[in-house]
Amino acid sequence: MKFAWINPNGTWKDRKEAIIDALESGFEYIMDFDNADTIKELGNVNIISDKDNADITLVGYNEKTTIQDIRKAQSTGKEVAAYIEINNKEDEKLASEFGTVADYIILKGKNWKVIPLENIIASLQKESSKIIVDVPNYEEAKLALETMEVGSDGVLLSSNDGDQIRKLGKLIEAVSQEKYELQKATVTKIQSVGIGDRVCVDTCSMMEIGEGMLVGSYSSGLFLIHSETLESEYVASRPFRVNAGPVHAYVMTPENKTRYLCELEAGDEIITINSEGLAKKAIVGRVKIEKRPLLLIEAEYDNVKLRTLVQNAETIRLVNDNKQPVSVSDLKVGDTVLAYFSPEARHFGMAIEEDILEK
Repeated sequence: MKFAWINPNGTWKDRKEAIIDALESGFEYIMDFDNADTIKELGNVNIISDKDNADITLVGYNEKTTIQDIRKAQSTGKEVAAYIEINNKEDEKLASEFGTVADYIILKGKNWKVIPLENIIASLQKESSKIIVDVPNYEEAKLALETMEVGSDGVLLSSNDGDQIRKLGKLIEAVSQEKYELQKATVTKIQSVGIGDRVCVDTCSMMEIGEGMLVGSYSSGLFLIHSETLESEYVASRPFRVNAGPVHAYVMTPENKTRYLCELEAGDEIITINSEGLAKKAIVGRVKIEKRPLLLIEAEYDNVKLRTLVQNAETIRLVNDNKQPVSVSDLKVGDTVLAYFSPEARHFGMAIEEDILEK
């Protein structure tokens, strides 16, 4: 996932306004050397600096640093960000060396834009270190994040400009969207199965028509269960809610991981996904588990079978092949619905390469 840190400068008044803009734009990492305690009174943030009270220890910002300095800083148990200015080929090589040790490397280039960054990205593609580029504005942030298609992992915006900060916040949200390839699965079975514990997931986000969550009984495939964005003669619209399914079902969460529905609680992250397969992070606000009549739905795609159970009610909807919500009360064998198919098995919610039989 792409990310951004903010490095405000100037007087404390100027920095304070920039930090507030950053917090309101969703940023949680601030570089500051003087006001860590005061900044944390403004919100729950992480401080990057060379001070003892830093959450991430910074080395090399005002002086040259070495591999030994990085290792020494890591001995405290905190993550370490190594800052290096790139002026020549030797600096470029040194940055690649730092990337084999530091948790983050922050690159500052005065006379370059892309080529050294491309080289460093290529040299560190198998390392766990995150590459960050120190940029003065939104335009250079966008360039850094898109270099070589992969781009840097993050950017450090050294600016107090509220407009730039807010634009960057929107960019980070856009480039961090995951994409799931949805397929058209043919419904092969619909069966009422009796009473069970079903889960409603209320989020802190408003969903639109065509948007919902990926839910299912099998790790091999998850149905797109539509949100309650549509009104009916029985209930009002609840666009923040997905009546997702029974307690045992998987639900997709960020970075292609899954959780059981019954595990979710307020504050957890899940993803909402639209009919184009574009996903957004959402925060769980509340989970309701209640006994309700359940309906078994089975579908197939390319000889792969998937199943899920949903509440047997007309307000529960899937999404059909025309990308329109369809009530389970109107669903018939032979209809096609959108689903996500995964070739991997799941171990504690993470995708793994393993043969597994689910039925």
